Parts: sequence; structure tokens; C-alpha cells
Amino acid sequence: MEETNLKNLPIGVFDSGVGGLTVVREIMRQIPKERIVYFGDTARVPYGSKSKETVTKYSRQIVRFLKTQNVKAIVIACNTASAYALEQIEKEIDIPIIGVVKPGAVTAARATDNGKIGVIATEGTINSEIYTQYIKALKSDAKVMGKACPLFVPLVEEGLLEDPVTDEIAQRYLSVLIDSGIDTLILGCTHYPLIRSTVGRVMGEAVTLVNPAYETAIELKRLLTEKNMLQDEKPALGTNQYQFFVSDGAEKFQHFANTIFKYGVLAVKQINIEEY
Repeated sequence: MEETNLKNLPIGVFDSGVGGLTVVREIMRQIPKERIVYFGDTARVPYGSKSKETVTKYSRQIVRFLKTQNVKAIVIACNTASAYALEQIEKEIDIPIIGVVKPGAVTAARATDNGKIGVIATEGTINSEIYTQYIKALKSDAKVMGKACPLFVPLVEEGLLEDPVTDEIAQRYLSVLIDSGIDTLILGCTHYPLIRSTVGRVMGEAVTLVNPAYETAIELKRLLTEKNMLQDEKPALGTNQYQFFVSDGAEKFQHFANTIFKYGVLAVKQINIEEY
């Protein structure tokens, strides 16, 4: 593939549902000229409670679909899939692929003063201990405390971002982390930045919140620059710069996407991911 052509190709981004849109939002902000193809596996969400084998199988199917869209790089905008499938898929494909875990871990290791770092995430991400491994590799004396918050994903998916029930659940989940004296907290699921204000309120101002979605967009920009694949000019008017695909519930997804992005998401296509 010629280099100039490569620059014009889109970036593939995928997640188990709508959470990965927080990563897309950051990519749009950091590298606004890039084209993006997003896939949300809304039929099979959540990934957090599923086995490593299942998550890897799903991720492979999605990568196969994204490759049919001629993407030049892939971002796994899902912490569980980053934890379970990234290492394996990296060996199987010939284009750059990054996850959301490593950039978040690097930032948290830099941000902490007392070496006590909390991670809130799905059960799959917490059980994989992947954040702990990355952080310890960077800062061997760090103490990492993980807390699974399985109800946060459905609350976000239902749009209950500013709601007493979300506050109540957050208080319950986070009290153990407050007591542990952490000074840094990783929002280890891409849904969680959408309830960042709630988490911040409960944790208090002394705790630094790390949003891996932002860090991942910065890492992607660095990677594309390094490989000379960064898009030079904004796509021409009338070209579809951002495309969205889901495995189920296109209308619900579109409605949710429009609460996240300032411009209107005009079309969401539903595909049968099992065919890939």
C-alpha cells in the first residue's frame, strides 16, 4: 500500500457497546483530520463478565470486520478486550493495534505521589490484573487496588448519568477505595468517563482521576506520527468522515451517541458480526 494512500485510510475503533465513544470523542479532539470507523458490539455487551476465550473470539470477529473497511490502525476501546485479547490479536494482524490499558497505566504511575493507585473496572479487567502488572513494571513499589463496578456499565447504557441511583451505587463501590488512601484513580472502563463527575464528587478533590480514553488518543497520535500515517488534510465536504456500526439496536445507539457528540450522528448501520 502506498504511503499517501495509507494516510487517507480510516482508523478502526471498537468496543463492547457505547463506552468506546469516549475514546472516539478524544480521537476527534486530538487528531481531528482522521477518518474513523467505529464498531459497537451492542448485541453481546457486556464483555466484563465473559471469559477470556469468548472476548478473544468476539474481538477477532470485529477485527476481521474492520479490516473489510480498510482501516490503517485499530484501537481496542474496551478495557476488557484490551486485557484479554490485545496480545493475541497483535500477533495475528499486520496493522498497528493499541488498547486502552497501557496508556492509562503509564499516566497513573506518573501521577501518583503516595504510590497508592485505585482501578475501577469490569470484573474481567480487575480479574486479569493487567493494570497491576503494567503499573508494577513502571513503579515496582506501587500499591494497586482494584474494584469491580459491574453496575456502572448498565447505568451508563441506560443514560442514567446524573441520577440519584448512580450516586448511591458509586458511594457503595468507592467507599473501600476512599478508606484505602489512594491518591490516583484509573477509570478503567471506557463507559466510566461518562460518570466522571459523579466519581470525582464521591472520591473528593485530593484524588486524581485518570481517563485512559484521553491517554489512548494521545498514544494513537504518537504512533501514527511515528509511522508517517497521520492524515494531512481534513476529508472533503460530503465524505463520511465518521462511520458507526453496531451488532444490535442501531436506533438506541444513535440516540446515545448524540448525547456524547456535539454534531449529529446521522446514520448507524447494523451488521451481523457473527458472519465474520
